[in-house]
Amino acid sequence: QSQLVESGGGLVQAGGSLRLSCAASGFTLDYYAIGWFRQAPGKEREGVSCISSSGGSTFYADSVKGRFTISRDNAKNTVYLQMNNLKPEDTAVYYCAADGRPPVQVMCRMTGAQLLDYDVNYWGKGSLVIVSS
Repeated sequence: QSQLVESGGGLVQAGGSLRLSCAASGFTLDYYAIGWFRQAPGKEREGVSCISSSGGSTFYADSVKGRFTISRDNAKNTVYLQMNNLKPEDTAVYYCAADGRPPVQVMCRMTGAQLLDYDVNYWGKGSLVIVSS
């Protein structure tokens, strides 16, 4: 069964850090762009960051730019989201999603908090991040 599984969420104080992982099983991430999304209580889901399948291109929403870093380790079939200087407004369920068309390399693009032309093949079930003030 092909799936994405997020981990690394939790409760942290404002100013702290967390690293989310998005691990794929049942398929290889080599040809998939990965996007991170989040959904806060009572709000719509928004894009946070994305990374191309090669890892050569990364994009961030303005709200997290300079604080979050997306990276990938295809040997471990995992994508990471390092979150530093967390703020209470970062509290949300974080999801990763894969967009791919093997064996073609896939780019990703963002404008604002929206991933453009992002055709999701797989969604993870989410990881809860709570940032206390």
